[in-house]
Amino acid sequence: GRWVALTLDDGPHPRYTPQVLALLRQYRVRATFCLIGTQVRAHPELVRQIVADGHWLCDHTMTHDDRLRRRPDDRVQYEIGAAKRLIEQVAPGARVRYFRAPGGNWSPRLTTAAAAQEMQPLGWSVDPRDWERGRSAASIVRQVHRQLAPGSVILLHDGGGNRAATVAALRVLIPQLLRAGYSFGPPA
Repeated sequence: GRWVALTLDDGPHPRYTPQVLALLRQYRVRATFCLIGTQVRAHPELVRQIVADGHWLCDHTMTHDDRLRRRPDDRVQYEIGAAKRLIEQVAPGARVRYFRAPGGNWSPRLTTAAAAQEMQPLGWSVDPRDWERGRSAASIVRQVHRQLAPGSVILLHDGGGNRAATVAALRVLIPQLLRAGYSFGPPA
């Protein structure tokens, strides 16, 4: 059918994650949150709210090291394993199903390390580059529609900087996609 997976990276963020959660709740939409360990440690209550609202969880490493694929094995193991354990610690019973490499900088070692932690690698097929400075909500919406197809994995961010434009874009995108007959599900 016509479904998409909405993913949100680099949180949780104390300002933007609650706004995103409110929108998702309003439209009864579920998303996948790719969480950074340092943010999880700083905002455990937001992780618990993400889980309570029924969203899926993704390990996005402890520190979002864009060069992780070049790091020694012990660092790779720490970044992936410590983030997963921390998420599970602050939200007991939660399942971290996915792993996303920081910046999409994948390597066979990262994929293998994630699989050893029983996580599936999570990429994306729609990237409106909402993290770029100066991006407007309208440009984010346009880029999503240009790249969108049934089965798309949409990459957006609820952390890592000012995400006001992303939140504004979601206010437009979610109802548009629902009206177009899309449903929101977990990444395939």
